[in-house]
Amino acid sequence: MSKKIVVAYSGGLDTSVLLIWLKKRFDAEVIAYCADVGQGEELDGLEEKALNTGASKCYIGDLKEEFAEDFIFPMFQAGAIYEGKYWLGTSIARPVIAKGMIDVARKEGAKALAHGATGKGNDQVRFELSAASLAPEIEMIAPWRMADFREEFPGRAEMIEYAEEQGIPVQASAAKPYSMDRNLLHISFESGILEDPWYDASGDDCRDMYILSTSPQDAPDEPEYLQVLFEKGNPIGIKFDGLPELLTEIGVAESGRKDDYVLLSPYGIMMVLNALGGKHGIGRVDMVENRFVGMKSRGVYETPGGAILFDAHRIMESLTMDREVMHLRDTLIPKYAELVYNGFWFAPEREAIQALISESQKNVSGEVRLKLYKGNVIAAGVRSEKSLYDEDIATMEGGSEESYDQDDATGFIRLNGLRLRTFAKSGKLKSDGN
Repeated sequence: MSKKIVVAYSGGLDTSVLLIWLKKRFDAEVIAYCADVGQGEELDGLEEKALNTGASKCYIGDLKEEFAEDFIFPMFQAGAIYEGKYWLGTSIARPVIAKGMIDVARKEGAKALAHGATGKGNDQVRFELSAASLAPEIEMIAPWRMADFREEFPGRAEMIEYAEEQGIPVQASAAKPYSMDRNLLHISFESGILEDPWYDASGDDCRDMYILSTSPQDAPDEPEYLQVLFEKGNPIGIKFDGLPELLTEIGVAESGRKDDYVLLSPYGIMMVLNALGGKHGIGRVDMVENRFVGMKSRGVYETPGGAILFDAHRIMESLTMDREVMHLRDTLIPKYAELVYNGFWFAPEREAIQALISESQKNVSGEVRLKLYKGNVIAAGVRSEKSLYDEDIATMEGGSEESYDQDDATGFIRLNGLRLRTFAKSGKLKSDGN
């Protein structure tokens, strides 16, 4: 019986070439696996293409709801953002894809998995660390780390030529050789013309590159208001003018009603926010980031729904989360984001941090109103039955001394200043500021 290999398959250039090469190289039965994590029309004709390219079978796993509920939402509860800009769209998709691949491998009795991630990138780490956590007994094949594969395909130009020779239709071309990866949370663009960090990816030359969003300057001249209903840190409902029409347009069904809000599944929430964010030019990011393997790389991202959700969630927390709990959670954001970016989603330390985050979210419930306008998400109101905001305490117009006695601040300030006065008297604090 020939060796069975389950390949992470997207139908793009790399994985199409990989499928044929693996079959020949290992004389193996190659099973294509594509995780539907929200690629949309990219999946059209994928099964037929995989079979025509040499796969014995092609599985398309519908993971959209699982991806949104069990991966995106917990990550956004954590407030995770990598290096201050990146909402981790590619990073968070890899563990759910790896989980789906392993499920198919076990079903088919396959003893090996393969991926098309390059030996220079982060995805190789993410796929393989996920597999190590979930199925350490399964072999992982990484052709880009095999000398004979690199000798045959030293770059994308050779892969494009090979695909044309084999009659494999792919979107990449010598004229537009950037790489694209899409899922429910974002689209990423990298390599090719984008490898020059001085190249302006917001200019007219790249106007046709973007898929999920219009440019901010082309967005509507009038702002649009949106309300999001949260329950324990997760968005569960949406309200804005024109929502029924949008749901019909994007093919999303409501799951109920609550207080004039349309309740939606996690997948439905992301679809609606993506449509609104894209319409208003929200969520475009262009950055040079630090890869886990040690190099810097330039990535351009569209994350319209994620950008809205990130801001909405933070606004909701500002009203309902205890100060010290928030500050403690915030100290963990860089570590949590790094764990996701580096591929440690299934690691015990990420799960331990997640347990703390889940506890921190138990009172993060209520309503957030936002104004969307030309690339901006603007706070326009927040309210909650769990609110920790007390107007009687915060008011500058007097208020009750039973709630807050301003005289108490004298002792508070004096005690906090004690060590500063002591330090100053010691003569160690120089008056010239040097």
